[in-house]
Amino acid sequence: MRVFKFGGASVKDAEGVKNLSGILASFKDEKLVVVVSAMGKTTNALEKVVDAYYKNDNSASEYLKEVKGFHLEIISGLKFKSSDEIKKEVDAVFVEMEWAMEEETARSKGYAFAYDQLVSQGEILSTKIISRWLNENEVANRWMDVRDVLVTDNTYRDAKINWAETENLTEEKFSELFQKSRIVITQGFIGTTSENFTTTLGREGSDYTAAILAYALNAEEVVVWKDVPGVLSADPKYYSDAVKLEEVSYHDAIELTYYGATVIHPKTIQPIENKNIPLRVCSFKSPKDKGTLIGNFQETRPQVPCFIFKTNQILISISAKDFSFVAEENISEIFSAISRHKAKVNLMQNSAISFSVCVDNDSFKIPALLHDLKKKFEVLYNDGLRLVTIRHYLPSTIDSLMNGKHVLLEQRSRHTAQLVMKDEK
Repeated sequence: MRVFKFGGASVKDAEGVKNLSGILASFKDEKLVVVVSAMGKTTNALEKVVDAYYKNDNSASEYLKEVKGFHLEIISGLKFKSSDEIKKEVDAVFVEMEWAMEEETARSKGYAFAYDQLVSQGEILSTKIISRWLNENEVANRWMDVRDVLVTDNTYRDAKINWAETENLTEEKFSELFQKSRIVITQGFIGTTSENFTTTLGREGSDYTAAILAYALNAEEVVVWKDVPGVLSADPKYYSDAVKLEEVSYHDAIELTYYGATVIHPKTIQPIENKNIPLRVCSFKSPKDKGTLIGNFQETRPQVPCFIFKTNQILISISAKDFSFVAEENISEIFSAISRHKAKVNLMQNSAISFSVCVDNDSFKIPALLHDLKKKFEVLYNDGLRLVTIRHYLPSTIDSLMNGKHVLLEQRSRHTAQLVMKDEK
């Protein structure tokens, strides 16, 4: 039994859904759990809905109509034999979202709660459409709401898994479903609390969902279907000499995702490593190619520098107002503030009288964090920055990256170098 994960790019239109169908049909007589993300850029579009709704902006309903129109266009392109039924299912999802937006409950519980209740519906929509179309076209499957098995705490937008309950529910549910069909279609990215409120696992969290289900079901392999030929040594948008990695060790995969490599979700590796389940990253454009295998290897092959580029970074420098040393007590207070505002720390460094952190410049979290820190500390910051992390670096690779850039902070260890930089004017 394998767990497949298809991202939004793989099902961005009718042709993508048909291509997914062809891939599933090629794995004859094999049990498959198929985890699917929201279609195309639906998550981005629903984030616009949430932002407008939370700000009490009337444009929220217009943004929602655009999302609905996009899904109806895909339904039209798929030419269902009976489109009325799937249109009714899709309509029902949007009606629920409209009802939620008419009430104050979601808004009153905070942005993160509202986000999870609304943005999560992208995965529900995609899987309902795909499951019904596959059944109409002789790829028999069962649709499952992953919230029936994936139980989390109530840390909205970054929910933590209740592993014991999730394992028990997953084993029981899939044992029942596999008696009825060899293929189960379900959602990535989402879970539920014990109070039945929907949660999300963080952006790109569908990879993590696939790993969770693979762990619970003792899967043979996880396959992540992407629009790239495998794991590349860098994002070609930023580094033209990127090469495909044939094999990646679990250790390197954890390091690369921790530092921000976007090919898979950072939490994906831990559960599959615990059970020695390999993960393969393949191209849905060339499904016969072997892609990149992540597993229990001694080292990554080929051994080349790997680059991770993170944009929209802010470097915050914090010091005591009386210019005293930044000691353990100060650092504890700083991290308490960072934790309260759920900011993502990508790099940190301290000197005698200052402590610097480079974090994602989240428009909702960072202003409040800065305001909080300024109550006790002197706070300076630089924004509009880029953080570059190089795994298995060479001095020459660092020199080439620094050309024409102003480096604000640099750190190096034996295997990894990090540079916070901005373009020189």
